Amino acid sequence: MATTTVAATSRPDLSREDRTQLLIAELMEGGREDDQTCRDLDLVTSLLNEDFELTKANKDTPSICGVIDADCLDTILGHMDMRQPENVRAHATLTAAAYLKAAGEEGHKALSAFFFDRVRRGTYDDYIVAFCVASLIFPIAPELTSELFLSPGFLATLGPLMSRKWKSRKVETACLEMLNAACTYPQCREAVEKYCIDWLEEVVDQDPNEVTRALDSDTSISLEDGSVSMRRHSLRVQIMAGVVLAKIKAIPSKPSSNEDVPRIQTASSSIEDLAGIFALFQLDVEHDESNKAKQHSIEGLAYATLRSSVKEQVSQNGALLKNLVQSLNDAPPKSPTTYGILSIFVNLTRYQPNLTEEEEKISQLKAYANAKGKESLERDPLNDDTHVSARCVRVFEAGITPVLVTHSKNGSVASLSLVISIIHSLSVTPTLRGRLAQQGAVKLLLAAWSALPETEALPRRTAAQALARILISIDPSLIFGGNRAIPVTSAVRPLLAILSPDESADTRDLLPCFESLMALTNLASLQNSEIQSIIIRTAWQQIEDLLLSSNRHVCKAAVELICNLVPYPEGMVLYADGTPQARQRLHILVALADAEDPGTRSAAGGALAGLTAHENVVKALLQRDRGIQIVLKMCADESDDLRHRAAVILLNVVTAAEPVGKQGRDKVKAEGGVGVLTEAAKKSRRAEVVEVVLEVLKVLLDGPQ
Repeated sequence: MATTTVAATSRPDLSREDRTQLLIAELMEGGREDDQTCRDLDLVTSLLNEDFELTKANKDTPSICGVIDADCLDTILGHMDMRQPENVRAHATLTAAAYLKAAGEEGHKALSAFFFDRVRRGTYDDYIVAFCVASLIFPIAPELTSELFLSPGFLATLGPLMSRKWKSRKVETACLEMLNAACTYPQCREAVEKYCIDWLEEVVDQDPNEVTRALDSDTSISLEDGSVSMRRHSLRVQIMAGVVLAKIKAIPSKPSSNEDVPRIQTASSSIEDLAGIFALFQLDVEHDESNKAKQHSIEGLAYATLRSSVKEQVSQNGALLKNLVQSLNDAPPKSPTTYGILSIFVNLTRYQPNLTEEEEKISQLKAYANAKGKESLERDPLNDDTHVSARCVRVFEAGITPVLVTHSKNGSVASLSLVISIIHSLSVTPTLRGRLAQQGAVKLLLAAWSALPETEALPRRTAAQALARILISIDPSLIFGGNRAIPVTSAVRPLLAILSPDESADTRDLLPCFESLMALTNLASLQNSEIQSIIIRTAWQQIEDLLLSSNRHVCKAAVELICNLVPYPEGMVLYADGTPQARQRLHILVALADAEDPGTRSAAGGALAGLTAHENVVKALLQRDRGIQIVLKMCADESDDLRHRAAVILLNVVTAAEPVGKQGRDKVKAEGGVGVLTEAAKKSRRAEVVEVVLEVLKVLLDGPQ
């Protein structure tokens, strides 16, 4: 059979239409190997994609869709049946997508006719195929499938179908797969809540020991052999119904105009109840359908953990967290299970965004417009930083970091973004940063930043910020020192990338910039001139601009970075080459030595202590109005650290080469330096400070030796 197909479709004398018909004829035959079916479906897909391009380029080109009649389409869509192998279903879905793209409006009509024809027939087999096709087509053509799904009367028929005492597990499963796919779209989700929530609740609330003993009074139903069971709803069906309910409850619909009108309902399962069901199933799986049901329970938890109460419930269940970590470890890359578990951990660890004053006011206005009371204006206390930090610690203690490191190596862009988001949240807690580094988070973030395409700007910035946080709190020599595999220079580019504002954001968040400056300062403390050289060459202008930031934390961090850069030749020359630009830089640094913030004064003093070792810097300092006054003011500060730095600056000034040294000594004396230094010597408690102060006094009183 395989030989016939290949020969037929590769012959140059056959038209595209003939090849399409031959392939579909092959697909109609039974008893074929799955691999051959997949290959034939792929060939049809290729012909349809080619057809789309040809007809788009030339509208007069006849389309092969004309030979795909209702029977042919039925054959293609029939391979999307849940009773087909998963690989066949996947290939058939791609073929259906190619057909809808190539056939356009006529394809939409054909799909609609197929769907309603199957539903009208009303047999279990037809229901299964129709529901399976709808569930797989939803992501491909959401508008078309939503139109079919929301057609008048369709959803209302599902309740009686699912409530029959004779149960078709496959019908139930196919129906719930369709509802699950539909609930991704708000309008469909609202309709499911309106028409289906009662029987969904009944399925979830079913007594596990209940066995249906009575026949359905509807004896007109055709009972296909093997497809109908008198037993209760299957475990997988219950879990899937719970997932649909979780989507409805986790993402509330807009209140309807008649929401105050009471209606008779079954007891409602809360989102916390559903999460409990999913959690118990994860912890105790002893059923034949465990693999599929487990995947659905993970999806349910992913939606349920959007609620803060469920986040607390799940995070405080240590056994469940470890089970999820192990399941993530065992899951193959790029699988739905991997994505689902990563989504759970993203929800558990996500911090609420910090709003500016303007954003807070807009949020309040929206709350007043949408809510009935002021209580909705209050932030959820279970989502405050304290609760989120505690959840992050629990997730970390469950051993997630090494598993994330493993998954980051082979994951998709989407899953890698989730991994980065989790590490980013964990890195907020300072006590976790060292252990994150020990468990491979730094290497993970560096590799992720490099691997992600530049179009993925947000996850790249997130990775860089998480890297910055970790590098702030650890000794970088422990990660990059010696003969380690990670070159320290690889960390510089990601950190420099977040010095600039996020162009896609409405408001500038200075926190990434501040954390980047702190991390760069830590890296610049290493005895590695290559790091300082890279920072100065690629980001000096940005750093200088940040010195003038109105945010004192950013300004201080920028000065501290400069303090670590200027001892090296490329940093020193920027202040000591005698140019107007160098004098202007020094002018700014001296002004910052007189700032209100003690940290900024200390960092500026440290930079000046190093720079004044050069004669040109001393000369420029003496030429600046109030330059020596500001240094003497530092010398009178209450901080021993600041007095020490000021004394070193003054020592450099008074011992500079002549005639600059003579000018310096005269200037310091004229500004009352002897008295200030005498008082500084009396106040200082550290021997090294007193030693330098006395040395300056000796030079002032006795002259240089």
